[in-house]
Amino acid sequence: MQLTNNTIFITGGTSGIGRGLAEAFHKLGNQVIISGRRKALLDEVTRANPGMQSIELDIADPASIERVAATLIADYPALNVLVNNAGIMPFDDPSGAIDEATALSTIDTNLLGPIRMTSRLVGHLKQQPRATIINNTSVLAYVPIATNAVYSATKAALHSYTLSQRFMLRDTSVTVREIAPPWVNTDLVYQGDDPRAMPLDAFIAQTMDALATEREEALVDLAVPLRNNAGPDEHTFVNAFNLHIAENPIPVGA
Repeated sequence: MQLTNNTIFITGGTSGIGRGLAEAFHKLGNQVIISGRRKALLDEVTRANPGMQSIELDIADPASIERVAATLIADYPALNVLVNNAGIMPFDDPSGAIDEATALSTIDTNLLGPIRMTSRLVGHLKQQPRATIINNTSVLAYVPIATNAVYSATKAALHSYTLSQRFMLRDTSVTVREIAPPWVNTDLVYQGDDPRAMPLDAFIAQTMDALATEREEALVDLAVPLRNNAGPDEHTFVNAFNLHIAENPIPVGA
């Protein structure tokens, strides 16, 4: 991925990984637009980074996505990078009853949000000479944590969607990248400076280095062992499987 001369939209850009990526891209001279639900936090980040822009977005609300996408296309016609970063990580217990509202909120935010946002912007991205979609999943997509079962499931689903999306965009100007963070010291759950968590600045630095390559997945070193649990040849198999289906379509009604 080319790290300069981009117009980049980042969801969930007011804290943690989203803000870290936004500031890293901003320092490289890119036009960065961040989004979030709280205007006060958006204003705080843009004041600290003159030239960075912001827009209010509730990623769990389809109407909000529609409004923001239309604004982005109108106001930033050179938009060529979408970073689907916004997410929530509530605790749950799959051995008992799962709270319905919390489960739906997690799915709407972590899975349907990126799907809807990309769906609304992908036509515009395909018109650019070069464009990139970056989906932020998690190592929990490969090794789920039982105390956050719905969260882990949404990240596994987004990883699966990313594989399909990458295949379907293979003959366009749009590349699809995935970052799968390990435990990073952010406020996603709570920021406790636990020594087991990767420092945010180190994660951002390694991720930017990985994004500068052409690898499909931009993984930091700590994420690799957990990602490899799913098998290092996954991309080859998935692409071959989808090519076979494309060449031998399943009959309607089968």
